[in-house]
Amino acid sequence: MVARAVTVLHHEERGGSCCPHPSPPPWDPAKDLRCITTTFQYLQTSGWYWGSISASEAREALLKKPEGTFLMRDSSHPQYMLALSVKTRCGPTSVRIEYSRGSFWLDSISPVLPHLQSFPDVLSLIQHYTGSGHTGQTSDDIHPKTQPDPDKHTAKDSGVPLKLMHPLHKPEAFPSLQHLTRLTINRRTNCPKQLPLPKPLLHYLQDYPFHI
Repeated sequence: MVARAVTVLHHEERGGSCCPHPSPPPWDPAKDLRCITTTFQYLQTSGWYWGSISASEAREALLKKPEGTFLMRDSSHPQYMLALSVKTRCGPTSVRIEYSRGSFWLDSISPVLPHLQSFPDVLSLIQHYTGSGHTGQTSDDIHPKTQPDPDKHTAKDSGVPLKLMHPLHKPEAFPSLQHLTRLTINRRTNCPKQLPLPKPLLHYLQDYPFHI
C-alpha cells in the first residue's frame, strides 16, 4: 500500500535458494481499464459521487449531517483515484480507496487489515459496509487511515470507528423516480433476473445491481 506507513526490511540472502518464489502471473492492463471504467459508470449513476471536490468542501457538505452520512469523491492524492468522506462521531473525515489488479479496498490502520475484503468495484465495497443489503444487519465498524481535521487532531494518523449508513446525493444529481424504484427492487430481491419483467426493465436493473 502506498499511503500506509509500513516498513519492510529487505535482506540479501547469502547463497542461492533452492526453492525461489514464483513470480506473480502477468496482469493484463486492459483489465484495469475495464474495472475502473465500470466503477466510474456505477458512481456516475449513484448520485452520491461528487467528483473533484476538495476534502474541505466534502467536510462542509457533511458537517451538519447525521453520523454515517457519506459521499465519494476524487482523491487529491496523485497516487489514488478515490476517497470516501463520511461523518463520524468525531466529525467529518476521509479515507482513501486502495486499488490494485482489479480490486478495491479501504486504506485502514485496523489490526485486522489483512482480513479486510477487497471488491471488484467501489459500489460493492460501499454496499458491504452499509450492511450488505440484509434487513436488520448493522454496518461494520472499521478503523480507516483518516485525513484528520487539523483543528481537532494532533496525531498525523488517527483511527476512528467508521459506519456507513446514508449516502449524500449531490443536489443536481438527486436520483430519478426510475432509479429510486430500481433501488427498492434491489433491496427486496437477490435475483432480479428471475422477476417477471420485460427484458428492457431487467436490463435496467442489471445496469446498477445495488441498493444504495
